[in-house]
Amino acid sequence: MAKHNKPPPTVAVALRYDGKNAPKVTAKGEDALAEQICRLAREHDVPLYEDARMARVLSHIELGDEIPENLYRAVAEVIAFAYLLSGKVCGVGAEATASDSSASALRQLPAPDSD
Repeated sequence: MAKHNKPPPTVAVALRYDGKNAPKVTAKGEDALAEQICRLAREHDVPLYEDARMARVLSHIELGDEIPENLYRAVAEVIAFAYLLSGKVCGVGAEATASDSSASALRQLPAPDSD
């Protein structure tokens, strides 16, 4: 009996970051839904960040939940990527989205408050 090697599903995760609390998962999906999340991001000029492993990890977080503290650094790198691509600087705000073929998605990224 021959084994069929199917490619892993495409995963997309959208996050929202208000600059005060940890980013929250606002959308996630596989395959067709992931493609729709990415399509909407492109339609709204939201940069896409590709990281399949991060998308997989983030996809296990419940909708509406904040990302856990152990993911802060990885997500901060995505936020920095969004700032770079959008030409924005801290204090101005930016947006980013990502999925598995377009890995984790970040939406509305105002700069965090300074301590």
